[in-house]
Amino acid sequence: MKFSEVTIDDLIRYCNAYDDESTKKDMKVILEGVKSYIKSYTGLNDEEVDEIEDLTLVLLVISADMFDNREFTIENNKVNSLYKSILDMHSRNYL
Repeated sequence: MKFSEVTIDDLIRYCNAYDDESTKKDMKVILEGVKSYIKSYTGLNDEEVDEIEDLTLVLLVISADMFDNREFTIENNKVNSLYKSILDMHSRNYL
């Protein structure tokens, strides 16, 4: 599955979440935010992210993590090392 092909329904299935209107609204925000985060982090455009299958997995994992951890408080400010390493492999932003 390509990065651009991931839908709200895919996220609902991946997260094993209830398929109701409230969940769909949450997933829409999460999906848009995570796609933007990945593209900003890597510096890749829409066509380039579609060529890298690893990024689809990272999209699903980060989205599930955001859905599971919707609390306002944050325990730490660290990014999961697995998806950070995958993002770093494909990053063009070296700042």
